[in-house]
Amino acid sequence: MRSDKRKTIFLIEDNRGDIRLIQEALKSTAIDCEVVVARDGVEAMNYLQQDQNLRPDLILLDLNLPKKDGREVLAEIKADPRIRHIPVVVLTTSRNEEDITKSYDLHVNCYIAKSRNLPQLFKIIRGIEEFWLETATLPL
Repeated sequence: MRSDKRKTIFLIEDNRGDIRLIQEALKSTAIDCEVVVARDGVEAMNYLQQDQNLRPDLILLDLNLPKKDGREVLAEIKADPRIRHIPVVVLTTSRNEEDITKSYDLHVNCYIAKSRNLPQLFKIIRGIEEFWLETATLPL
């Protein structure tokens, strides 16, 4: 059964330019969604620990964050039975094999390297949104 509620994407990203570009890419799609932003790992975990009704449908996570890095955030999300079912897509500039392997060891749902090519970045963001919010069947 498909939910008709407005979808929420939780963007955990500290770079203002990347936040703006990702928000613009998300606005360019036909999918109606709200984007909530956290600029560091501590703020992200505080948001995720809130009321279950505020939990996002999808998390886009940068790895290099202040206060608590993305690897720590990913480990905490996947260790918490209340939120571990939320799909997490690592969206980062790192193409380091160790980061990729570590993210999958921590049960990330998908790892994508950000493109500095604007049309390619928009294509990536649209693909993420369409797959995780329209195609995939997720638990309620």
